[in-house]
Amino acid sequence: MLDAKLLRSDPDRIRRSQVARGDSVELVDEAIAADLARRETIATYERLRAEQKQLGAQVAKAAGDEKVALLARTKALSDEVKAAQASVETAETTFTALMERFGNLVADGVPTGGEDDLYVAETIGTPRDFSAEGFTPRDHLEIGERLDGIDMERGAKVSGSRFYFLKGQVARLEFALIQYALDKALSYGFTPMIPPTLVKPSAMDGTGFLGQAAQDVYYLPADDLYLVGTAEVPLAAYHSDEILADALLPIHYAGFSPAFRREAGSHGRDAHGIFRVHWFDKFEMFVYCRPEDAVAEHEKLLEFEKDFISSLEIPFQVLDVASGDLGLSAARKYDCYGWVPSQGRYREITSTSNCTEFQARRLNIRMRDAAGVRPIATLNGTLCAMARMIIVILENHQQADGSVVVPEKLRPYLGGIETLTPPR
Repeated sequence: MLDAKLLRSDPDRIRRSQVARGDSVELVDEAIAADLARRETIATYERLRAEQKQLGAQVAKAAGDEKVALLARTKALSDEVKAAQASVETAETTFTALMERFGNLVADGVPTGGEDDLYVAETIGTPRDFSAEGFTPRDHLEIGERLDGIDMERGAKVSGSRFYFLKGQVARLEFALIQYALDKALSYGFTPMIPPTLVKPSAMDGTGFLGQAAQDVYYLPADDLYLVGTAEVPLAAYHSDEILADALLPIHYAGFSPAFRREAGSHGRDAHGIFRVHWFDKFEMFVYCRPEDAVAEHEKLLEFEKDFISSLEIPFQVLDVASGDLGLSAARKYDCYGWVPSQGRYREITSTSNCTEFQARRLNIRMRDAAGVRPIATLNGTLCAMARMIIVILENHQQADGSVVVPEKLRPYLGGIETLTPPR
């Protein structure tokens, strides 16, 4: 949520952000009007309450006809106070609902555009020339099926489309990635967490996932709980309604959890294999820090992602995400796109977002320092989304005979195995 003070002091700043996001500029004027109405109703309520207190003191001292008149006014005033209080509650609800429709302020320097506007900030590594090696690269599903390690057919039989089984060598590859990601997170200074994957509406709404992304969320109405699409949600809500001491900051958590996504609107898109699925496992980095440190922490998260991908010998690009594709909570976002040989292009495998104070205001997370109590900043970043990391490992390290060379950094977690080989 945005700071209401900014609505009064610099509404043009919000207007510029709305334009950059491709969102409604008229919403700014609606919110300004609602804020004015809210403050007027509060002023009326406070004036009536002050009069009510004065009358109480006067009644105690009055007698005779004067007391009768004062008591009559007291009764009438009581009804007016109740009505004014109800008006305040209505005005507050209206104003809050409008403020919750705003996305975070787009940070200075974010490139303009939408989902199809890809701004490449950096390219790391060089894709293999498979033609020089004398074969055409297979896609990850063909490789996984040859290894008897990915079973989409039975995944669909048991759970429906976009579900899968990992088995044998590929299942072991995921377990190796999990352990490796944990060790890397520890080396980066993160505290490991295993959070719940079912959360209350307050957690989902507080992180901004019931706005633009609501159609992509699984909801269990009988329990009024949501399945999370990322550990970001429970990790963000972990300190909700708390005031954190400045001495504790920054706080770094690395959460491992399954992620559930309906993938609404993606019918027919990336339906092949395990790239865009309804469930996958993921290690997510999450940071609480002072607002003035958020930009530096964001750069650190990106460096951690780059280090992790590079260590697995995957060619990739870093993208500075366009303003219209930031999502509700991010002020700035960087995505890493890994090379997918079978498609001849880079595809998203990680993402990191600076959410500034936006989520903290919605979740009522604050910090206390010498200046007093104020909102905190939150950031998140993918360390390893297992399904997509498996895709780029299988495809980039495949061999002509159908085997896959295990990245050197993963071998200790696979008992020293250097190659995944198709069963005879």
